[in-house]
Amino acid sequence: MTGGNLLLLALLILPLVGSMVVAALGANARQAKLVAFGFSIASLALTAVVWFAYSVAEATAGARFQLEFSVPWIPSFGTSFALGIDGIALVMLALIAVLVPIVLGFSWEEKLPEGRTVAGFYALVLSMQGLLVGVFVATDVFLFYVFFEAMLVPMYFMIGRFGGPRRQYAAMKFFLYSLLGGLIMLASVIGLFVVSEEQLGQGTFTWVDLQRMAAGVDESTQIWLFLGFFVAFAIKAPLVPFHTWLPDAGAEAPVGAGVLLVGVLDKVGTFGFLRYCLPLFPLASQRLAPLVLTLAVIGILYGALLAVGQTDLKRFVSYTSIAHFGFIALGIFSFSVPALTGAALYMVNHGISTGMLFIMVGLLIARGGSRLIEDYGGVSTLAPLLAGSFLIASLASLALPGTNSFVSEFLVLVGSYPRQPVFTILGTVGIILAALYALWVYQQTMQGPVRGAAVFAALERRPQAASAGGSTSMVSSAASAGGSTSAGGPGTMLDPAVEAGRDTSWFPDLGRREIAVVTPLIVLIVVLGFFPGPVLDVITPSVTATLNEVGLADPVGGLQ
Repeated sequence: MTGGNLLLLALLILPLVGSMVVAALGANARQAKLVAFGFSIASLALTAVVWFAYSVAEATAGARFQLEFSVPWIPSFGTSFALGIDGIALVMLALIAVLVPIVLGFSWEEKLPEGRTVAGFYALVLSMQGLLVGVFVATDVFLFYVFFEAMLVPMYFMIGRFGGPRRQYAAMKFFLYSLLGGLIMLASVIGLFVVSEEQLGQGTFTWVDLQRMAAGVDESTQIWLFLGFFVAFAIKAPLVPFHTWLPDAGAEAPVGAGVLLVGVLDKVGTFGFLRYCLPLFPLASQRLAPLVLTLAVIGILYGALLAVGQTDLKRFVSYTSIAHFGFIALGIFSFSVPALTGAALYMVNHGISTGMLFIMVGLLIARGGSRLIEDYGGVSTLAPLLAGSFLIASLASLALPGTNSFVSEFLVLVGSYPRQPVFTILGTVGIILAALYALWVYQQTMQGPVRGAAVFAALERRPQAASAGGSTSMVSSAASAGGSTSAGGPGTMLDPAVEAGRDTSWFPDLGRREIAVVTPLIVLIVVLGFFPGPVLDVITPSVTATLNEVGLADPVGGLQ
């Protein structure tokens, strides 16, 4: 086919064009913000058009991809610029479209490292959006590989140029890990082309043709090709032991980049399992499933335990993500419709809940100037809206019933148990640990008396401090002398107005822009917690098709 539906092509090109326009604005920060936000809203509107153009009925009837577009690219190598979506790709496009305006809105007043421009950062965000769209809509395996590697570039610069004190180390580690995985995958991509030439008489990278020949490829060949894709996706996901780049990258990335990193970019790995590993290598997927499930359960427990012991807020969020990705992998390789559906839904819900948690951490750090958990306490007294939003994000992270994550986690566990009871039981321990780490961090930072070095440092920066009768110097003296700075404890030197609950301007609550940033996420957490049906309806036909491509019957009987 030549040409076809132009919606996906427009959705891919629009943010890339936006990134070039924004980059050209240079030092004009305000105009760069407005133009970038305008392009992100346009992308959101176009994604809504794509959502309503997608037909669940056609997917249920057997249409593997919709809204397809294809033109020859490198005919001599059997490649084409081919785009198309199934239900799983569609919900990921929706997630990207929702998160990017939120990231831009959060970053509106963010202080950048010296010498860095707002236009540069916003241009990188939009280019990241465009390349991520390319990853999810590509239906040519070689084209997917190109987007898979290209998306590393904007994230590398977002971390390396706009991140924290160890940004160069974190960016290089992220890039090298991902590049290594991509090169290993490239070997399998080339291997697929060679095998297709043997099986079909002509080499091809077209996903549909490769899937049709998958059943005829011997198991040993499938295993080797599977491993090439799996390593790349396991690094990206990240699964233990391929995860070590994420805590460093998450900790040093600017908050906006961190939201895209843990909210969307990591999902490329689990999306790759669903789109490539299972359908293209069905025998290898079944054979190696116990190994993947073992890594998934280890990731659930390991990530949760390390999250409990974290002292850095941003590293804490990164380790919770490692635990959550373990649940997603558990659902994918349990081979049942409910588990696979839950895993795909988890990809969306994790992006929403963990994206919000990352934003709340960023808002807290912006006020206190510290990433350390111990530097905060009693914030709910000073900023109740911030504390309440932090609580909602924490409850969604631990999958409390009524939040979006509960539905996906419940489907994963219910769908996994009939085929993998031992792994499922072990995985449920992670639920207990999730409650422990989420509530512990909330209690440490938000509850109790006003305390913590970051909170008192904010007091020192308060303009009224000089006329407050020396209260600031008294706090500093108490802190430097090693005395406790908890309210009511020995050495406490709190401003009397703070103790009376009247003056909290030195540690402000959420402003109007910040409320506008977090409100859509709160709405999605609640709505998807109680009404996940519309999203499940989109996902389920594609998940059913994937399970059929693996060649296994659903042990649960599917979703009703």
